[in-house]
Formats: sequence, structure tokens, C-alpha cells
Amino acid sequence: MTQSSQIDTPNVIILPPRLYFGAIVINVLLFLFWPMRLMAGNWIVVVGILLVIGGVVLSLMSEREFIRRETAVNPHNPATTLVKSGPFRYSRNPMYVGLTAIQLGVALALNSLWGIILLIPTLLIMHFGVILREEAYLERLFGEKYLAYKQSVRRWL
Repeated sequence: MTQSSQIDTPNVIILPPRLYFGAIVINVLLFLFWPMRLMAGNWIVVVGILLVIGGVVLSLMSEREFIRRETAVNPHNPATTLVKSGPFRYSRNPMYVGLTAIQLGVALALNSLWGIILLIPTLLIMHFGVILREEAYLERLFGEKYLAYKQSVRRWL
């Protein structure tokens, strides 16, 4: 048995930034070779850019909370602390809200229907392959403390 198999982690199927980055790359490639536009108007580009900026800010603020609490940001590493401060007061997954905003923002900035379509499998993979696994792990690790947090703070928004 290797040391890494002895460490208790959420056992997520993919690192969320890789999933979102992959979906964004696929969106861009599909849009370049087979463009499918959402709608006319430049306002959609502005909304997209604002979503990307907001998503980056939210993700960085959330990451900063993990660093301040000296716990792992990477779900392949064990958690040492239940973070409930900063953006985690409003969402149990603010980093994922931020990454979703970035993916949606890129889709809108490109005016790409592909980006909207790709949100569906991205969010399904996040829900079943990442979030549910993380929640089960955090329940095991923090017990009642996590259950109380789960009751008082929404999963997404």
C-alpha cells in the first residue's frame, strides 16, 4: 500500500480547475471551428467580461481563506480545518461558484452557445464527481460541525 492511498481525501474524479479549463478550451475550439452564437448585441460581451472578473475575484478570495486557515486547497490533499469564513459564510463552494462564473463569462464574452451547452456536463461532473464526494468526506472528517454548517449555508448560492 502506498502512502498516498493511506491518506484520507475526498477522492474527487478530477481537479475542478482542470475540468473548467478543459470545458473553456473545448468551448473556444468548437466556437472557432463551428460558431453558434447566443444573440446579437455587444452588451453580452460586457456581461461576460464582468462575470469572468467576478469569478476570478471570488475564486481568489476563497483560496485565500483556505491559505489563511492553513488547510488544503487541492482536494487531493487532506483537509485540516473546516473553513466557514469569508465567502464560505454564503456558499459551501464559493470557488466552484467562481469557476462556474468564469466558464459562463467566457461563453458570454465569446457569444458562444457552445459554452452554455458545456456548462451542463461540467456542472453534472462537479456535482456527482466532486461536490458529493467532498461533502461525504467532510461529514466523515468533521461530523456534527460540518452537518451544522451544511444546514446553515447553501451548497452554491
